[in-house]
Amino acid sequence: EMDKLLLTHNLTKEAVKIAEEEGIIFIDEVDKIVTPHDSRTGTEASSEGVQQDLLPIIEGSLVNTKFGQVSTNHMLFVASGAFHSVKPSDMLAELQGRLPIRVELSGLTKEDLYRILTEPDNNMVVQQKALLATEGVTLDVTDCAVREIAEVAYEVNRYIDNIGARRLHTVLERVLDEVSFDASEEGRKAKEDGRECVITIDKQYVHDKVGHLVQQTDLSRFI
Repeated sequence: EMDKLLLTHNLTKEAVKIAEEEGIIFIDEVDKIVTPHDSRTGTEASSEGVQQDLLPIIEGSLVNTKFGQVSTNHMLFVASGAFHSVKPSDMLAELQGRLPIRVELSGLTKEDLYRILTEPDNNMVVQQKALLATEGVTLDVTDCAVREIAEVAYEVNRYIDNIGARRLHTVLERVLDEVSFDASEEGRKAKEDGRECVITIDKQYVHDKVGHLVQQTDLSRFI
């Protein structure tokens, strides 16, 4: 009944107005459309073309949407990128001028990675527990194990390639590789025996599974 009292046209009009006045546009991985000045060839021209297309939107223009024309004149644009192989100065000069405030973020620390694994309600550890619970397996990950996972992820990021929190997925996958593979069978056996199947992941277990990754990173510094 409430939906019948609402005028869709008025709602859309109000939404567009708020977007135009308070909208924030986040452009992620902007470095993917940037090429170094000294290596530009005909095949790399497309990336510069994308920057040219972005320029009028960031400068302020009317954009056609399914809700009608939306002005970007007063919207805040935030662009981010790793800029491993290119520099912000490789972007078009006009685009740099429209993104005048430059901030360099520090890499994630061990404590940051630990917080990512523990503070969100549906963090990666909770997700893995829920996944294995469907097979009748109770996964118990100790706090020391979580800290060890964060430690390994930090070290690999530090010495090989810093991909941020995404490294946690790789490390956690390696740690739980065998557990995930055997979960179905272990859960079935426990159900037949009338017992609870509990698998505990501690610091030593994590070290045994992914400790070699840290050793490899240590060696890579001397190669």
